[in-house]
Amino acid sequence: MATLTFDTYGKTHIRLLQVTRDGSRHEVTELNTQILFEGDLAESYVAGDNSKVLPTDTMKNTVYALARKTPIVCVEDFARDLGRHFLGRLPHLRQVTVEIAVTPWNRVGDYGAAFTQAGNERRIAASTVARSQETATSGIRNLQILKTADSGFAGYPKDEYTTLPETTDRILATSFRATWHFASAPASYRKAGDTILAAMLKVFAENFSLSAQTTLFQMGEAALQVSSEISRLDLLVKKLQTELQIERQYNQALEVHVRTLTGLDES
Repeated sequence: MATLTFDTYGKTHIRLLQVTRDGSRHEVTELNTQILFEGDLAESYVAGDNSKVLPTDTMKNTVYALARKTPIVCVEDFARDLGRHFLGRLPHLRQVTVEIAVTPWNRVGDYGAAFTQAGNERRIAASTVARSQETATSGIRNLQILKTADSGFAGYPKDEYTTLPETTDRILATSFRATWHFASAPASYRKAGDTILAAMLKVFAENFSLSAQTTLFQMGEAALQVSSEISRLDLLVKKLQTELQIERQYNQALEVHVRTLTGLDES
């Protein structure tokens, strides 16, 4: 006869992006939360009794609900508050373990609502050497960029299957890929790449985005303007998936946007 010696259950990968708006300057907090319960749960395993099993979907919704109440300043305090919430409502639990991983976003320059995520991006360089010519390309892969203001999408065709509402105020989060082809060698490939990338991020931060396509084209235009050595750019954006986006504007009601963003796969 089998004996249950230890049990725990919970919910992992609860993704949350909270944007706190203080005028034109925004702060971004992205969390990935795991919640694990331990307690009097054996009957759910050995007898199929679910009377003490809180659905994991409720755990996820609780994270979102508590995040709506106040900006998350300290993740340790937020983790503690979640644990206390569950213990206070579920007397059969012995303990709750909440682990939160924080994904950092770095501000683009001094722009209030544009960010990049460091760590995933990779600089790319390639050279093709033939008997008749040599060519060089450089670029960036998997640079994650985020815009929390000055982005919209409207004026598109609609039919009976369209559910997306038009908006002039949305969060734009993408993984950015760019390859620039050199027609001639610059004095420094690294400095040329830095200048090209800075020009594209400046456009991303400053320009109102009518669509991802428009912003992408404008970023490419800016790159060509600052570097006379490049002859062509290949650009690709992959929209990032965010389960819940929460925006708080001080002295105003909290707005919650539930959105799933998908795009081209990048390999």
